[in-house]
Amino acid sequence: MNSDPLTETLQKGFRLTLGATASLIEAIQDPQGSSRKFSELGTDVDRLTEELEAKGAVTEQEARQFVDGMLTQMPNPFSQSSPSASPRTVYTVATPITDPSIQPELEDLTRQLAEIRREIEVLKQQNGPG
Repeated sequence: MNSDPLTETLQKGFRLTLGATASLIEAIQDPQGSSRKFSELGTDVDRLTEELEAKGAVTEQEARQFVDGMLTQMPNPFSQSSPSASPRTVYTVATPITDPSIQPELEDLTRQLAEIRREIEVLKQQNGPG
């Protein structure tokens, strides 16, 4: 264990809190069982503290194992790909997404732009090089 008293106190407090939280969840799930267990403890605060701390230590260990298990299942995005792994080509097809109701408006705007371009060309020719 760590010999630093402050660290030990903080760790004990953390485990005590975890144990109390786990006990609260158990009390919500099984009120009669929890009531029976706490009535056995009575008013012995030291024994209650020891039990909550022990439950917290077990909960902490289970949580660490769960997180470690999750991390080992996830691919590591920072690891180098092995040289034997060949790059894969992914083929996709882009399909335009258009609302058919706006198609006539788009055609009308395109026609108007073409007319404006023709008018600009005519005006350029009338004014000559400038």
